Amino acid sequence: MFRSVLVANRGEIARRIFRTARRLGIETVAVCSDADLDAAHVREADRAVRIGPAPAAESYLSIPDLVAAALESGAEAVHPGYGFLSESAAFAEAVQAAGLIWVGPSPEAIRAMGLKDSARERMIAAGVPVTPGWQGDDGSEATLLAAARDLGWPVLIKAAAGGGGRGIRRVDAAADFSAALAACRREALAAFGDDRVLLERCIEAPRHIEVQVFGDAHGGLVHLFERDCTLQRRRQKVIEEAPAPGMTPEVREAVCAAALAAARAVDYVGAGTVEFIADAREGLRADRIWFMEMNTRLQVEHPVTEAVVGVDLVEWQFRVAAGEPLPLAQDQIVLNGWAVEARLCAEVPERGFIPSVGPLEHLRLPEGVRVDSGVEAGDEVGPHYDSLIAKLIAWAPTREGATEALAEACAGVETWPLKTNAAFLARCLDDPDFLAGRMDTGFIDARLDRLAAAPEPSPALASAAASALAALAAEGASAPSRDLAGFRLNAPPCETVRIWCDGQPLLADLAAGPEEADLLDAGEALILFENGSAFAFAASPPDREGGAAAAGDGAVSAPLPGKVVVVSVAEGARVRRGDILVVIEAMKMEHGLAAPFDGVVEGLSAAVGDQVREGEPLARVRGEAP
Repeated sequence: MFRSVLVANRGEIARRIFRTARRLGIETVAVCSDADLDAAHVREADRAVRIGPAPAAESYLSIPDLVAAALESGAEAVHPGYGFLSESAAFAEAVQAAGLIWVGPSPEAIRAMGLKDSARERMIAAGVPVTPGWQGDDGSEATLLAAARDLGWPVLIKAAAGGGGRGIRRVDAAADFSAALAACRREALAAFGDDRVLLERCIEAPRHIEVQVFGDAHGGLVHLFERDCTLQRRRQKVIEEAPAPGMTPEVREAVCAAALAAARAVDYVGAGTVEFIADAREGLRADRIWFMEMNTRLQVEHPVTEAVVGVDLVEWQFRVAAGEPLPLAQDQIVLNGWAVEARLCAEVPERGFIPSVGPLEHLRLPEGVRVDSGVEAGDEVGPHYDSLIAKLIAWAPTREGATEALAEACAGVETWPLKTNAAFLARCLDDPDFLAGRMDTGFIDARLDRLAAAPEPSPALASAAASALAALAAEGASAPSRDLAGFRLNAPPCETVRIWCDGQPLLADLAAGPEEADLLDAGEALILFENGSAFAFAASPPDREGGAAAAGDGAVSAPLPGKVVVVSVAEGARVRRGDILVVIEAMKMEHGLAAPFDGVVEGLSAAVGDQVREGEPLARVRGEAP
């Protein structure tokens, strides 16, 4: 076994890899950009090396800087984690050329499976069923549109390179094809440096099933059963579980055999995931599951596999990279119970899931479940990287027990002032159709109004807040208890009082004493937590003077720091409510800013390439009199 490893990544996955390395006695080396100089993964490592400025292209995606950091630190091995350069054959080759051990599959395997078009051809040759589609050298819009018509609507346009749900667009009609193709190419070029695309028939009512495979350099190859990653939003996974609901022994045998055939076709060594799309309109059937792609790295959702088969996949990666055979044979790998994972992200579901950035002053993550976290209280979540705060993983003997435990864990998350999707996750996990296993990849979109609704405090929480504010007023405190309507010293309080919750008036019953509730004093407000959400209570309305213009007056402002990548209108253009005016790229995603109502664009200040601040005005829509 090697003595030291540099993890060419950050956040949650770096800390998770460090955890296994420490257990095995391997020294850990972190890398960091200027934005991460005091990040949790840097504080946790035995040593750290700065690799460049905050933009990922100049730090975590810089192959020369990463290799130089490994050599400077004296690390013997490099683990890429997931994302960033984890599926870069060029990075793997550079690491090996520097005389270092690459903890991952061979560059040849990465290259073979990294391009979706060539991977499809290999799978067809290997007898692995693939989704009907088109790939070719002529990537002109005319050729692609003709191929799409031949496949039949709807179709998926997919980036030929990369993965992780980036560079994919569904198109339902020919009229929408050109805009979707341009957006897909733009996103693919930004994410992977390659704007080539392929087409696939869009499977209706699809389930996303994937199989964890593992190979060694001695010819050993096993699968560790399947995961279900069907619950997604914008093709980004939200909830993952193992095993897959509704999976029969016959279908499992077929899909796992196909996954092994796919890995064998490229002489695969290391951890990999073979992803399949299933037409689930009549349940899972062996003749309705097709190969999509292979991820030649460790997956974000690998903990659910670890939980149900009882292994440490990072340890397996280390041992295989060091030349050891696989720790277990296929007949020694057995399923035990059920595991479900939720991705806790700094984002605001009720505002279109825009990322929430800034300091994380208060953080309390649940106990009783596995927590793989990338941050700690006092850290800052910036705009440069993805918004993942932590992964929460629950195991139980049954699916019912695991989902119940995870829903309770999500409801117990506390963060302030950053917002998270914890309440949204809890609602997903409590949904009757999800609990019954009735789902497809459109599950969240079909229920978005309910799942992503703005949280509201329960009457009991409002009562607890009113009582706490009253107690502070009785003690002579100022903000946040000033002007508590209905409260009088030395006299019985009114039965109902008016307080303010997140800037909005609210009537609450005044209890005899403060209810039992988690409470945080934030100066201008009392923060109470409930069902994964934070609520700011005060006895008087917030001071709105000097605030930004509201959307009601037609202002279109940047919801978060980012880079303007598209300006789709001109000054004086007539627009309709919902038309996209500007697209901002932040946290590895594109965010479209829409017209709040019908009108005319004026005061357009955004230009492609601009770096904008949160709240910066970009345009205004002037409504026209009827």
